[in-house]
Amino acid sequence: MDIQEQIKQELKRVMSVLGQEVSDAEIVLSPSNTREHGDYASNLAMRKAKAFQLPPMEVATKIISEFSLPGVDHIEACKPGFLNFFLKQDELGSIIKKIVTEKEHYGDLEIGKGIKVNIEYVSANPTGTLHLGHARGAALGDCLARLYKKSGYDVTREYYVNDAGVQIDHLADSLKARYLQEFGIECDVPDDGYHGPEIIALAKELKEKVGDAYVKDIDAHTEDFKDFGKARLLDAIKEDLHQFRVDQDVYTSEKEIRDRGDVEKVLEQLRPFCYEKEGALWLDTTKDGDDKDRVLIKSDGNYTYLLPDIAYHHDKFNRGFDLLIDLFGADHHGYIARLKSSQKDLGHNPDALNVTLVQMVRLFKDGQEFKMSKRTGNAITMKELIEEVGVDAVRYFFVSRSGTSHLDFDIDLAKTLGSENPVYYAQYTHARLCGILNNAKAFFPLDYACSSLTTDTEKDLLILLKDYPNVIKAATLEMEPYKVTNYIHTLSQTINEFYTKCRVIDDQNVILTKERLGLVEACRDVLASALSLIAVSSPERMVSSEKAEN
Repeated sequence: MDIQEQIKQELKRVMSVLGQEVSDAEIVLSPSNTREHGDYASNLAMRKAKAFQLPPMEVATKIISEFSLPGVDHIEACKPGFLNFFLKQDELGSIIKKIVTEKEHYGDLEIGKGIKVNIEYVSANPTGTLHLGHARGAALGDCLARLYKKSGYDVTREYYVNDAGVQIDHLADSLKARYLQEFGIECDVPDDGYHGPEIIALAKELKEKVGDAYVKDIDAHTEDFKDFGKARLLDAIKEDLHQFRVDQDVYTSEKEIRDRGDVEKVLEQLRPFCYEKEGALWLDTTKDGDDKDRVLIKSDGNYTYLLPDIAYHHDKFNRGFDLLIDLFGADHHGYIARLKSSQKDLGHNPDALNVTLVQMVRLFKDGQEFKMSKRTGNAITMKELIEEVGVDAVRYFFVSRSGTSHLDFDIDLAKTLGSENPVYYAQYTHARLCGILNNAKAFFPLDYACSSLTTDTEKDLLILLKDYPNVIKAATLEMEPYKVTNYIHTLSQTINEFYTKCRVIDDQNVILTKERLGLVEACRDVLASALSLIAVSSPERMVSSEKAEN
């Protein structure tokens, strides 16, 4: 149990002694904003002043009189009723040995032990290339998966392949038209078809593979066009995702779900919650908060998109997952209530289905919004953006804000090699720490003591390092990876402040040098760990840091 959790539990005990039971949620403990206010602060006395019918400062005094914890040196009450906790030096510095011993496992949690979670993201139709919305969903989904694994959950990354239905019919029709055009046969791509250059490339590839075998009776080969098109486009999507450091564990086919009769089985289970109107079959979802009931089978007898999607989520629950997380585009906001309602009707806990919405990305270059690809004249693809600015920058910027917030991506900033670029700044900080350690071999092995680390900046760093597991916990439970990028930036700033104010290597003071090098090593390990959670690399050398550090 870390010191923050120890303080919280002692506060619970003290409040019980004082006659006021409190929940974990009522005890807010945060790193203090300024050094004079100690290492941690809590507003508990102010929150409970009404219950005690006393002024907050008097409640704070009562709490302090009962509080006893070995790692806390003293507590001060600060108007209007804050509790400021000052840790003992050995408690504060003990984190260094813990970090350098546990390495990449520092911050590992067990809050998800025994819980199986399925995270589904991207799930783009295999009808074209990935756009920026898909890319942001991929970055956020992958980071969530990394956070959940770090927090002890049994994680499965999943991609739902929409390889059945109308969109695949349109793909086949589009590919047919391009294929015939390869033989000089005039044929227009349908208005509701797919007009991207990737379809033209597929037609050329198919011509190379089968020649003119499909020309004579082209409609008899509709399934061949479907199978070839969706297989090759899905392969391209997988390759683009792999280059983006995103690899799913499971690809589930909508066609397979349909073929094995899952949709019809689910439909029968939902019948008691359905009714017919205007020749269509409707599911009563307003009973669970939806704004209107939803059609499952249209008047022409065809399924809506919702019905196989219900069957798919039913299948995920039946595979034994305790928690389902979906990342949807922001335009799917109205989809959440109907999906939860359907799963409730099927006997599942609707609260075990969590949906997070992902807003779109706008690109800017030279101060202007940048929409079109010079290569194709169409919207910029994920692959093109990666080629322009690199995976690290795209991954970092795409998770640097909540997925529910719009993101303006500045291409010029992402390519800047300077401190104003947050991803470069963090990587440069990591390289600086590596440089310091590489220049300090004469002082190894280190003893990781901490008695000399008494400056404000050193204490700020120690508090930040101690706080890393709490950042992971909050980012996981709140499903907000941006909390990790915020932490990375704050840690990088504090490291560079430490580097500026404190001479790390001092031949005249070996003890202080060894302790500061221990702090440097711990900072390097935690910074690398945090960067790995957002799949950003941790280089040991940078363009502007070739000169050895001292």
